[in-house]
Amino acid sequence: MRYSQGGGLTDAERAARERVRLQAVACFQSGEKNREIAAALRVSERSVERWRRQWREDGHAGVASKGPPGRPRLSDAQMARLERELERGPLTHGWTDQRWTLARVKTLIGRLFHVSYTVEGTWRLLRRNGWSWQQPARRAIERDDHAVELWKREVAAGKSTAAANGAWVVFEDEAGQSMTPPRARTWGRRGSTPVVRVRGRGSGRVSMAGMTCYKSGQRSRLIYAIRECRGRKNEPKGFDWKDYRDLVLRAHAQLGGPIVLVWDNLRMHLVAPLREFFEANAHWLTVFQLPTYAPDLNPQEGIWSLVKRDISNLAAADLGQVTRAVKRKLKMLQYRPEVIDGCLAGTGLTLSV
Repeated sequence: MRYSQGGGLTDAERAARERVRLQAVACFQSGEKNREIAAALRVSERSVERWRRQWREDGHAGVASKGPPGRPRLSDAQMARLERELERGPLTHGWTDQRWTLARVKTLIGRLFHVSYTVEGTWRLLRRNGWSWQQPARRAIERDDHAVELWKREVAAGKSTAAANGAWVVFEDEAGQSMTPPRARTWGRRGSTPVVRVRGRGSGRVSMAGMTCYKSGQRSRLIYAIRECRGRKNEPKGFDWKDYRDLVLRAHAQLGGPIVLVWDNLRMHLVAPLREFFEANAHWLTVFQLPTYAPDLNPQEGIWSLVKRDISNLAAADLGQVTRAVKRKLKMLQYRPEVIDGCLAGTGLTLSV
């Protein structure tokens, strides 16, 4: 039998309780009655009855405590099997991506051994057996901070001018995703880098263009466009200047007011037709270019980070599965204005004018 959660006892107290059980077994062998044993050992008659029944069925082993159930342990053979299954990857066990989380490892242990671990217990088990939570290294790109400060002042002046007209501040950016998924942290054996296995078949790319839209006193908005490119003949490989023009027009129609557009120096953003479009619509559209190497000033980058995190280690069967995963995440973010606000806060920029 087991003490509930260890009975709330220390090891010494548990050993003392074991001695009481052994004394009860000695009384059973001498033929004493349950009432007499309970009075002598100062326990309930029901406990004595239960001990006697277990003693008759299994002898001393039936009466001995099996320890607290709150701290399950896997044998060496079970742990070796668990490690083999972890090395096969989550995809083999039914998950769509290849990221081992504590919750997934906990579920796998239950499936394999019918043992219930807590998330914290799973963390201790993995750490004790040489597994760690690993993340790729990153290297920052150096930039001209003086140019960034000048840009911030310029944008602040532009926002002040447009604020009187009730303008929205709109940050635009692009991203893409191929069949090769982004890498994310996963549990792996310490000293051995985990390997993410991707499908070799299929090609193509999902192009994304998004706008995070902010205005004081208004709910933040997310507007996006998605295009699939499967590498077919004469198929566009991404967005052209007309697509960006249409996206700006769609934002203007949905937001219902003037726009201060902030985006980077992508070559397609600087073509002559777009400049002519900006000049023709200067009464409601003001455009600012981001400084070079300054993605951290664009809150739309935070949106892409959330999307990429959601599809990280995804072993997609085809490009359509990638597109559906991207659309699902972007649609969810449209209903989370607090998350969109958090992306702006992460840049250090404000809407104060």
